[in-house]
Amino acid sequence: MTLRSTDPTLSVVFVSNGPGELSTWVRPLAEQLHRQLLLRPRAMHSPLSLRLVLVPCPNATGMEAEAAGRWQQFDRIIPAAQFWGVLLHPDRFCHWPNRGVVVFLGGDQFWSVLLSARLGYRHITYAEWVARWPRWNDRIAAMAPEVQQQLPKRFRSRCRVVGDLMADLSSHARASDPLPEGEWVALLPGSKPAKLSVGVPFLFETADRLRAQRPGCRFLLPVAPTTSAEDLLRYLGPANRIAEGYAAGVSEVLPPGDGWPWRRLLTEAGTLIHLQEDPPAHGVLSQCSLALTTVGANTAELGALGVPMIVLVPTQHLGVMQAWDGWMGLLARLPGLRRLIGLLLSAWRMRNHGLLAWPNISAGRMLVPERVGAITPEQIAAEASGWLQQPERLQGQREDLRALRGQPGAVAALAEEVRCLLPKALSD
Repeated sequence: MTLRSTDPTLSVVFVSNGPGELSTWVRPLAEQLHRQLLLRPRAMHSPLSLRLVLVPCPNATGMEAEAAGRWQQFDRIIPAAQFWGVLLHPDRFCHWPNRGVVVFLGGDQFWSVLLSARLGYRHITYAEWVARWPRWNDRIAAMAPEVQQQLPKRFRSRCRVVGDLMADLSSHARASDPLPEGEWVALLPGSKPAKLSVGVPFLFETADRLRAQRPGCRFLLPVAPTTSAEDLLRYLGPANRIAEGYAAGVSEVLPPGDGWPWRRLLTEAGTLIHLQEDPPAHGVLSQCSLALTTVGANTAELGALGVPMIVLVPTQHLGVMQAWDGWMGLLARLPGLRRLIGLLLSAWRMRNHGLLAWPNISAGRMLVPERVGAITPEQIAAEASGWLQQPERLQGQREDLRALRGQPGAVAALAEEVRCLLPKALSD
């Protein structure tokens, strides 16, 4: 490809995978680098461009590229379906400058190793729990000192502990968007189809039952960037067989109006579910008294924001197991053995009481309740009502989460590490 005078001379390439990583890691770092370096596409004549390469991931939804495109942060976005094509023939997709930096921000760390080697770029990994390929990293940005201590001694000088990127969420939450007065409960059914098929009907019936016990309760549902309100309605309809087992349905979609900026779903039982369709929803989430959430990255978001939560894994629906992270999810997706393995995983999980929510994993103990098994909306509504009746318990959980979160500043520290890998004349 012929180099034009308007082509960038250096590229910063983010590598990521799913909706949780995009909203909590990718977007904050992109905004930080734009402020510091004046990257393309915001600064069209800049010699630096910011790009996003999405990698294959069983937990992705397929809508990540479209969601990231709405943020207008990236000069180029490569969908996960094109990843192998980029590795084999990168110049068929776009011009790649001779110099650049690949930043790992989610997925399998090996994909970013391959991409940086193929492009001939320098490479930095944000390591949450472990840095798997230190030999091929120019720099490693660690979430915690334990990551650095696990490295072979000869690689530890490459590593800097920057902290938890999630810890910056609360400092960026928009306090200028106050929720109206009331007892607000957040509903987070997930963003992946396997979770939504269970989470949407389960949480909508739970909301109906909780409102019957506490009529003043109000409900907020932040719509994930990779889904839509129309998707939520579909998971409540006949296309979702799981919904048949729940007394949940929507009678009307109310448009913004009457001083209310968001659309609302009116359930058949008369409950209003307020939709927040402009992610990230950190500002309004941080004002909720309690959240009812599926397991996953949203538990890390809520923990970073200090929002008390009840984490739900209704294992009577084996499909939800396929959306679990880690080896459990991989085993549950095996064809032919899916049902048997799903049953075994459910039995193992309930027998061994392993930790699933990110705050609990980080703390090594049960900070927030995890309800796993053949749970029902009636049970969860009763438990949520009990929590709401005891504000001191909610405040205690909120304080525990804040103590676990750590100090903000990780995003700025990671941005500094990226800048250190750029040629000095371009990063000044």
